[in-house]
Amino acid sequence: MKVSIIVPVYYNEENLHPLYADIKEKFIDRIDYEYEIVLVNDGSGDRSWEVMKELKALDKNIKIFSLSRNFGSHAAILCGLDHCTGDCAVLKAADLQEPTEMLHEMVASWQSGNNVVLAVRDGRDESRRQEFFANTYYGMVRRFALPNMPKTGFDMYLIDRKVIDVLNKLDERNSALTGQVLWSGFKTGTVHYRRLARTAGKSRWTLKKKIRLVLDTLFSFSNTPITLVEIVGLLSFLGSIIWIVIEVVLKLIGAVDVEGWTLLMVFQLFSFGIIMMTIGVLGEYMWRTFDASRNRPTYIIEYSDDEIELNK
Repeated sequence: MKVSIIVPVYYNEENLHPLYADIKEKFIDRIDYEYEIVLVNDGSGDRSWEVMKELKALDKNIKIFSLSRNFGSHAAILCGLDHCTGDCAVLKAADLQEPTEMLHEMVASWQSGNNVVLAVRDGRDESRRQEFFANTYYGMVRRFALPNMPKTGFDMYLIDRKVIDVLNKLDERNSALTGQVLWSGFKTGTVHYRRLARTAGKSRWTLKKKIRLVLDTLFSFSNTPITLVEIVGLLSFLGSIIWIVIEVVLKLIGAVDVEGWTLLMVFQLFSFGIIMMTIGVLGEYMWRTFDASRNRPTYIIEYSDDEIELNK
């Protein structure tokens, strides 16, 4: 049996040595089966790649890859999945906010017959702002896209070789990999943990990336945006009909002396806003279709253990 640990790296030079030491102490030194660690540098501008090469020299079971630029965590994880050789793979962040000892529980759950094992958060030692965004995001996903999303969400998960092959075949861009894991529908188990506070480095999880994640999830796994536009358009149409009827009646009974130009202008601006919003929603879907049709690689490997190569 062989377990692969995939770690996407983005500005994590301060975390990588402590991360490896933590994995070695709490996982590697306690197992009697094979392992590998796949580190994927997602275009970091710090010394992450140099530190990854240092770790590679310490452990022959470490594979390292560096992408030519920042393609996003989705692409970095896919790179790791493409090149891992384990019977199962665990996605683990480099920020040391997930207890490494939990890997044993996840592997045990997989051995019991689960194709997917989710590490579900019971709580988090983070700011209220981060907790609020996370709860709002996962609530939206459960309500509008993926009902099987855990209430408190998950970032760390284990998938077996069958699921890895499916995700590699999907080859979806502008999507959320966690959503694809849930969408695939394989037998799923869970383990629970409390997310720890970050002790080193600075989070690069910006507001822009958070908004992008919300959009990618909704547009990839739900027709809710189109449905909302249809509802707004229908309500606007019905409202205009009612308004016309009221205005005609008031005109006939002489209750209207002056033309309502101000109200008419407000209604025109409101209608224009609806039209632009509709075009924007349709544009999001069209962009994703166009991006997929170009068949560009999901990621480009600039440096690896062996050679420079173009993948996917």
